[in-house]
Order: sequence, then C-alpha cells, then structure tokens
Amino acid sequence: MKKIKEVQDPLEVVGCAKGHSHEELIHNLPRHCKFSPVLIKHIKKIPEVILRNSGTPLAKKINCMMREVSTESYRAKQFTRTQINNRGVLFGVVLLKHRVIDLVLEYFHERWPQCIICLYNEHTHKTAIIDEKGIIREFNSPLKKVVEEVSKNRSFNPYFEDIQFSGEKIFETLYSSQFISERENKSYFKRMVPDKCFELPGMRGGVEKNFLNKKINEYL
Repeated sequence: MKKIKEVQDPLEVVGCAKGHSHEELIHNLPRHCKFSPVLIKHIKKIPEVILRNSGTPLAKKINCMMREVSTESYRAKQFTRTQINNRGVLFGVVLLKHRVIDLVLEYFHERWPQCIICLYNEHTHKTAIIDEKGIIREFNSPLKKVVEEVSKNRSFNPYFEDIQFSGEKIFETLYSSQFISERENKSYFKRMVPDKCFELPGMRGGVEKNFLNKKINEYL
C-alpha cells in the first residue's frame, strides 16, 4: 500500500512561508478588536507571498494585528490565575480586548474536561463559560454570581474538595524552587514574563515581583 504524501505549501518549498496564508488571515483576523471587513477584501487581492513576508505596509499591519491576537490569547492561557470549588467549577479573571475568549476557554476545557470553566473578562465586563460538552455561553453578570449559579446544578464531589488550590500558593512554590542561587536567571525570567504581563489580572501584585525585586532584609 503506497504511503500518501502530504501536500506541502509551495511557499514553504521556496522558503518564504514566514507569515500566514490567505485562509488563516481570513479566519483569524476578525478576532482583532480593530478589524474591518474591508481588510478581507484587501487580503484577497494581495499575493500570499507578499502577505507572508510583510512585503507592503498593509501586509505588515495585517501581520502585526495577527501577532497581537495570538499574543493576547497565549498570555491569557499562561498567566491566568484560576481557582476551583468543590463542585468542579474552575474560575478566573482575564483581560481580553480581542475576541479570543473562546480560545482561552477551550484551552482550559482541554486541561479540565470534567469541569465547567468560568472566565470574567475585565474588558467587556462579561463572564463566559464552557461546559463539559464544550458549549460556550456568555453572561452579562459578575464572575461570583455566575459561579454560584452554575454550581447550584452540580453535586458536591470529594475529588474536587481534595484538590482545592490557590493560584498564588502554586506559583509561590514554583518560584521558590526556581529562584535559588544556583538556578537564578533573572534576565531569562524577564524574557519569559515581560513587564507588560504584570498588567494582567492574575499577575497584578503577584508573587513574581517579590522574586524579581530584592527585599530590604537581603541588604542587611
């Protein structure tokens, strides 16, 4: 039986497939908060090789918008602090100006498929949830109220009672182990956690700053 060869992107063959294809742009660019349908018309007219390599000012702008969308989604997945109650409801706060709440919810859903995930967006002042079936809904209600409502319909589960955790405690333990003198690498830490990340809800006043800034007793 002959092995079916994968069809490779022609632009990858010639070594110029750095950016995004027409299909990827048309599918994902509408997530950007400053998206306009006019951009799609321009995208369809611009050769893909130019788009992929930011060959024009417009192509550069489009690729920049795509980076902003993916960066916001990535950082929300990595730096959102969550808690879980004894009903299997996982909840947290995010700050998303682009339309990526579904991507963040799906990320947590894949990690905790048996839970209901609730995320409050400080930008829209709405709470979005995803249930065990992967169905996403959005409510014009604060996080606490939504968590209480969805928890009512779920029975107490001793498993979730046993794994109660605080995001702060987890990261405090993590950084305590990473910031011992033999491993300390603050420049690498700042590359992985840029200053802008400290504007995110889960990072404001978080334990990270305590490890990056020397305390007064260290000088005594």
